Amino acid sequence: MKIATYNVNGVNGRLPVLLRWLAEAQPDIVCLQELKSPDTKFPEAAIRDLGYDAIWHGQKSWNGVAILSRVGQIHETRRGMPGDREDLQSRYIEAAVNGVLIGALYLPNGNPRPGPKFDYKLRWFERLIDHAAELLASGAPVMLAGDFNVIPTERDVYKPERWLDDALFAPEVRSAYSRLLDQGWTDALRALHPDATIYTFWDYFRNAYARNAGLRIDHLLLSAPLAARLAEAQVDAQVRGWEKTSDHAPVWIELADAPPRRPQRRAANQSA
Repeated sequence: MKIATYNVNGVNGRLPVLLRWLAEAQPDIVCLQELKSPDTKFPEAAIRDLGYDAIWHGQKSWNGVAILSRVGQIHETRRGMPGDREDLQSRYIEAAVNGVLIGALYLPNGNPRPGPKFDYKLRWFERLIDHAAELLASGAPVMLAGDFNVIPTERDVYKPERWLDDALFAPEVRSAYSRLLDQGWTDALRALHPDATIYTFWDYFRNAYARNAGLRIDHLLLSAPLAARLAEAQVDAQVRGWEKTSDHAPVWIELADAPPRRPQRRAANQSA
C-alpha cells in the first residue's frame, strides 16, 4: 500500500499538477495540506474522476487538510486537533482507511519568531504531542502525515546557519519534534535513508530548486506496527520542477502486507 503526503499550496490553483501527479504516481492514500479553499470549493468531482474518495477540512484562503483514498472507505474519526476549542484553524483531520488510522496535519509555520504566531505554533505542537500519545496507546496501526513545518536536524536543510532565526529550525521546535519521536514514532524517510540529503521543500526564490537548496519539513511518522511493514520511502522531487507547481514535493511510503525481510548485518568477528 502506497501512502503519500503533499502540501499542494492551493488545491484549486494547483489542481492540474495534483491530478497529473495522482495519475502518474497512483498512490493509494494521500494526505493533502494547504488547500486554501473553503469546504464548498474543494474539487471533489475532479478527484473522484481519478478514482479517489475524499474527506476535507477547508478554510478560505488559508490552511486546509484532506485525505484521499482509492483503496476503501474513509472513516473520519476526528476533525481538528483537540486541546483548544477556540482554535478554528483547519489544520488536522483523522480517519481510518484500509486498516490504518491516519492523522493528516498542517502544523503552524510560526514566523515571525518571537511573537504570537510562534507561541501558537508551540502550543499546537504540545497539543499534537498529547494527542499522539493517546493514538499510540490505542495500539492501532497509526500514521501522522503532513507538513510539520519542522526542520529536525542540520542534515535536513541546505546551509543550516541561514535558518537559525527561523521558527522552522528553532531549538524549541526541534526539541518538540524529538519528544514526539521519543514516544515511539518512526520517521519513515530517515529510517530507510539515515544519511542521505533529502529535501521536500524548495522556496520559489533564489532559484532554490535548481540549486537543490531545500528543506525537509514534510514527514511521515509511523507507529511500531506500521514501521515493521515499511518497505520504501521516497520524495517525488521531480514534481517540484513542473510548471505552476507547489513549493513542496510529494513524499510517500510503501507498506508491505507483512514485515519485509531486511538484510542481516554480519557480526564484527564474522569473516567476509
